[in-house]
Amino acid sequence: MNLRHLRAFAAIADLGGFARAAPALHLSQPALSRQIHALEEQLGVPLFDRVGRGVQLTSEGEDLLLRSRRLLAEVEALGERARALKTGATGILRVGATPQVIENLLAKFIVRHKRLHPGVEVHLVEDGGEHMAERLEHGDIHLACLPAGDSRFKSRLLAPMHLVAVLPRAHRFAKRGVLEFAELAGEPLVVLRREFGSRTWFDAACQVARVHPVVLLESSVPQTLVELAATGYATAILPSTASPPRSGIRAVPLVYRGASLGRWLSIGWDGQRFLAPYAAQFIDEFVASARLEFPGQDLIRRAPALPKPKESAA
Repeated sequence: MNLRHLRAFAAIADLGGFARAAPALHLSQPALSRQIHALEEQLGVPLFDRVGRGVQLTSEGEDLLLRSRRLLAEVEALGERARALKTGATGILRVGATPQVIENLLAKFIVRHKRLHPGVEVHLVEDGGEHMAERLEHGDIHLACLPAGDSRFKSRLLAPMHLVAVLPRAHRFAKRGVLEFAELAGEPLVVLRREFGSRTWFDAACQVARVHPVVLLESSVPQTLVELAATGYATAILPSTASPPRSGIRAVPLVYRGASLGRWLSIGWDGQRFLAPYAAQFIDEFVASARLEFPGQDLIRRAPALPKPKESAA
């Protein structure tokens, strides 16, 4: 369907004839007549009755004029939407993150973001850190909070994540500044499932330190592990992003031979795909927010520094 022909059809009806519509459309009357004839041929019905020097809508023309107006309005709205998307004023943004990052870092930020950018609709996708790269690569999400260092993606650094032991305050290790990983040997533990990045760090540390862990529960809910640790059931092994301060427990950074265990967290995106302006704006604002409000700041100060990787995007 030629939109120019539909606009010509509506203009003739609005202005009361070909003679008035032609100059408004910057066309000659013969050219305008050809457009309407082509539209009538395509639709298979007459749109106007010629009455003397004027024209009058046929019954078919009256019906199709209403539908044409709706279609032209939709086209105009589509153009407005595209212009808004281009300027970064509106759009849909899918952001992937682990439960602990959503709870302790993204939840408050997206409320502020919504107030500042009401046209941008942020959809959160929850998953373990080990799956984020796959989701990002497949295009399921636009942005992902994931460990830094994956060369497949562009990224900006957020803050370091340390592996910590969450203990009741009465535990013999609770007053330590840091805890050597080997001292976990024989301790009852509750840990995250293998789809979480911090579980990968834990398994690797067990292998290097030759610790055979006594694991009583594997869970996909960090808060479940925190609650179990608070009861004294077992020590919870979590990333520092999942251990907010609360009464009755203490989080102690884990080290191996004095070196911290963990990775830097980043927000990443696929550099091979188009990054909308509103997505780039989200990244800038989220990075600034995270560096001020990153959870576990006290743990970061107590633990030996993690090596800081280079950002892969300016």
